[in-house]
Amino acid sequence: MRQDADTVRAFRGLEHGDASVRLRAAMAVGTAPDPRFVDKLIERCATEPEFYVRDMLTWALTRHPAPTTVPKLIDELGSERAQARSQALHTLSKVGDRRAWPAITRELLTDADDEVARSAWRAAVVLVPEGEGPELAAVLASQLGRGERAMRQSLSRALIALGEVILPVLRAAQDGPEPRVRTHAIATERLLRDPDTDFENAVEEAKRIVALGATGQEE
Repeated sequence: MRQDADTVRAFRGLEHGDASVRLRAAMAVGTAPDPRFVDKLIERCATEPEFYVRDMLTWALTRHPAPTTVPKLIDELGSERAQARSQALHTLSKVGDRRAWPAITRELLTDADDEVARSAWRAAVVLVPEGEGPELAAVLASQLGRGERAMRQSLSRALIALGEVILPVLRAAQDGPEPRVRTHAIATERLLRDPDTDFENAVEEAKRIVALGATGQEE
């Protein structure tokens, strides 16, 4: 396809060495959506080093019609580049088109890369169809205890977004053999019951419960 001067200028802007120029270029593309930009926006998402520019690239993609962007974003989920998978998942969560749900696989939800997994969790709870929450909760619960504070907090938030359907898997995890998993499960139930509770406070309370050999289950 022949590119006009405006398209060439936009493409060059998205690849410029100055992040502020790339940011303005992404904003301009989102302000005047054109299907010719979609492939380039997705390509840049996979390599862009600056978070705030990636966020603008995602915004620009959401400004294009979902039937144009969603299939291409789904294709990115099979990329060997972790950032490509992570950013595609993030963008799918912002688009919110549930036709993307089948592409949110167990492999992505348990991806070895933390950012990919976190993005998959967020996308999954946005896109999950009615009735499939319990199955998703079971997969998410398999990740309890994973990573450092930010990672565990992200998982708790994703689980809580599913609502009461998470209780059976949380209760099962609270009876498990791993103290770290039990702690995370108890803290997550506390947060479900009282959304105003601070995550750190919930974790500290859960640690005390585990140390005493009790469970966090409420009758």
